[in-house]
Amino acid sequence: MKNKFGLIIAAWVAFAGLQSCKQKDTKATAEDTVNSGTVKFAADESFQPIVDEEAYVFKQLNTKANPQILYRSENSVLRMLLNDSVRFAVLSRLLKPDEVKILKDRTLPPVINRFAVDAVTFIVNQSSADTLMTVNEIKKMLNGQTKTGTDIVFDNPNSSLVRYLKEFSGNKDFKLKNIFAVKTNKEVIRYISQHPQAIGITGFNWLNDPDDDYADAVKKVKIVAVKDESSKDAPNQYFKPSQTTLALKQYPFARNLYLVNCSGKLGLASGFAYFMLGERGQRVILRSGILPDSIPQREINIKHNY
Repeated sequence: MKNKFGLIIAAWVAFAGLQSCKQKDTKATAEDTVNSGTVKFAADESFQPIVDEEAYVFKQLNTKANPQILYRSENSVLRMLLNDSVRFAVLSRLLKPDEVKILKDRTLPPVINRFAVDAVTFIVNQSSADTLMTVNEIKKMLNGQTKTGTDIVFDNPNSSLVRYLKEFSGNKDFKLKNIFAVKTNKEVIRYISQHPQAIGITGFNWLNDPDDDYADAVKKVKIVAVKDESSKDAPNQYFKPSQTTLALKQYPFARNLYLVNCSGKLGLASGFAYFMLGERGQRVILRSGILPDSIPQREINIKHNY
């Protein structure tokens, strides 16, 4: 972990010495540093709970820092990044070669680091008896190959979650009447808490330590355990998402979370990235319930009384 973090810092120091980029008002003030100033960042709204926690702790430690985080759908975040409206983003996929080329052509080559692993989570009403599903059943359900009156609900149609489900199921679009989007992950959880005959699909980070405005809804839903029949290690076992099942790659629906920094200097964007990738930032993720990229070491002192 220390070697990885040191290489990141060294790379940025070297890069900052070679690059000279003009900063627009919408991105950074001339005075922003690694621990001060105001800069606008864009983040996939699917990960607002964990990004909010990271930003809160970062600002407590750096009182002169003011990262202004704009939460948008994945498509919107990518447009903002590629249109040079922001130069720091949180996404759940790597950039495609053509997207990287656009940034490099602007002398803004992106520095991309994974900082956490989240789980795509299937939830049902607390009164539902359907708490076990298989990967094949989920794929057939999304492809309309099973006769069911169950509603399947997810968040924004332009979200990273929908993109993930389309890639998983091989669909270009979901056209079935019983598969539909609401607006946010909170609305998905609220919908499932009120509809026993429905399945919700949401990010695992929304179900741990929820805000007061939807905490009651979280109490009224249950997480579905999933079995991956194609697994070489446990083809007959069902797993719920947790840090353990994500770390051991037992839960089949995991997705990586990435920091994309193309600010081209050692400013607030770099400072926030260092924090999230460092021990304190990774501990915030560990406490949140999802899996940090690097699990912080824990030292235990044992005293002997003779």
